Amino acid sequence: MSRTAKINRKTKETDITVKLELDGGNVAVNTGIGFLDHMLTALGVHGGFGLEVFCKGDLHVDGHHTAEDVGIVLGQAFAKALGDKSGIMRYGSAFISMDESLGFCSLDISARPFLVFNAEFTNERVGEFDTCLTEEFMRAFAFNAGITLHLRVEYGSNDHHKIEALFKAMAYALKQAVKPNNGGVISTKGTI
Repeated sequence: MSRTAKINRKTKETDITVKLELDGGNVAVNTGIGFLDHMLTALGVHGGFGLEVFCKGDLHVDGHHTAEDVGIVLGQAFAKALGDKSGIMRYGSAFISMDESLGFCSLDISARPFLVFNAEFTNERVGEFDTCLTEEFMRAFAFNAGITLHLRVEYGSNDHHKIEALFKAMAYALKQAVKPNNGGVISTKGTI
């Protein structure tokens, strides 16, 4: 089974291409928002994914459409690459430390999208990235990937570190969850 996907999505606000290879490959990201590029690169590298993301967005407005729409398309790519979601471990969780910050992620590739996001940021921005867009990105990703996603910053003081800990925790949780299980669907129902 080819665990890959390529998705193109063009609207009046964004033009996005995402290429995803669950079993590894090149990582290249250019969204026009440096900090978002850094987070998506970390997601690809630490998840062990091949991940190429290119976005031209209406950054003259702000970064909201870019962050949310990239989350949408990345979620769609995961959903497509996973197909019927059989043959994977399904669940994953991870704690990741970034200096003084500790982030946690637990997820279920369940086809029942949900987001629980428990993180507070003290600064409005990290670089050119609005910190409030972290939750918007994660919601768009979870709902389009069909993932139940729980994210929490346990503690920390530096917003860059807190957000990076969340992205890396999600990367390691996804890495566990998409790992082949040498069998069918892990569900008492027999289907996801």
